[in-house]
Amino acid sequence: MKSGILLRYRDYLPFTRLTPPLSLGEGDTPLVPAPALSEATRADIWLKVEGCNPTGSFKDRGMVVAVSKAAEEGAKAVICASTGNTAASAAAYAARAGLRAIVIVPAGNIALGKLAQALMHGAQVLAVRGNFDQALALVRQLVERHPVALVNSVNPYRIEGQKTAAFEICEAMGKAPDILAIPVGNAGNITAYWRGFRQWREAGHIRALPRMWGFQAEGAAPLVRGEPIAEPRTVATAIRIGNPASWQGAIAARDESGGLIDTVSDDEILAAQRLLAQTEGLFCEPASAASVAGVLKLAGQGKVPPRTRIVCVLTGSGLKDPDTALAAAPRPTEVAPDLAEIEGVLGW
Repeated sequence: MKSGILLRYRDYLPFTRLTPPLSLGEGDTPLVPAPALSEATRADIWLKVEGCNPTGSFKDRGMVVAVSKAAEEGAKAVICASTGNTAASAAAYAARAGLRAIVIVPAGNIALGKLAQALMHGAQVLAVRGNFDQALALVRQLVERHPVALVNSVNPYRIEGQKTAAFEICEAMGKAPDILAIPVGNAGNITAYWRGFRQWREAGHIRALPRMWGFQAEGAAPLVRGEPIAEPRTVATAIRIGNPASWQGAIAARDESGGLIDTVSDDEILAAQRLLAQTEGLFCEPASAASVAGVLKLAGQGKVPPRTRIVCVLTGSGLKDPDTALAAAPRPTEVAPDLAEIEGVLGW
């Protein structure tokens, strides 16, 4: 039975005797070799499948720590702004902890699969006529005025939980990869992974650190442009963020590791999503595919040395956003309940 990250990594987390041992079995997600991608890039590609967390995304790692600490500190409610995955995770862990959950999302810019999760877990969901950055600004104001715990990635406990994925990668490989490729939206995850790798080295478990490769969507790439984007646009709703809360952490991860933060187009993201599904058997949401899209792009430019060991983080399940996948997928072929007709369609 999975114990969850609070107990598994308690020596590396802000866990005290007063911290509730909250868990939905998060963490311990698969690290899967990717033979088709490896052949295409001539590198050694592995996929960290974070969609196997309880609510279907990496957010559960940070949320279990943030909500447990909120409960420890006496909070009766938690609040977050979200493009979807944070909302689902906050609602689930709040329900488990017996806390009220309040979620503010950008109206019309959240995948229905994620919205359904938040609603089913009992969260009070408010849809603001604006973008994520406006929603987060409002949430921060509400926290200043009311006794409610903020559980967005600006909460340091979120970063603490999310760093455990780096621990797991090193444990599975026996060392850190040469490169860690990851989607970048609000930038908390790239910040967390870098913290995790550094802490694992400080503990003497690994010797070398990876280069951090972060990838933003072209229409939502404030870190690449060097300035906030007022109206970010991308099909990858989970990274449709114009002013990342963990901006400085992401830049530090890039610079300290000798890595990079680059952009990928929506077409490259969707192509990578299809490639993963059709060659590796893994269905991730569009934002997750940004890590793979970025590696494929750089490999095509000759910037990926042969045999380089690369871990691409797939941050969330494709079932989070089935509408985007269905919009580009071929329609089912309708046939009569007739064996001969079916055989004809199949070319048998």
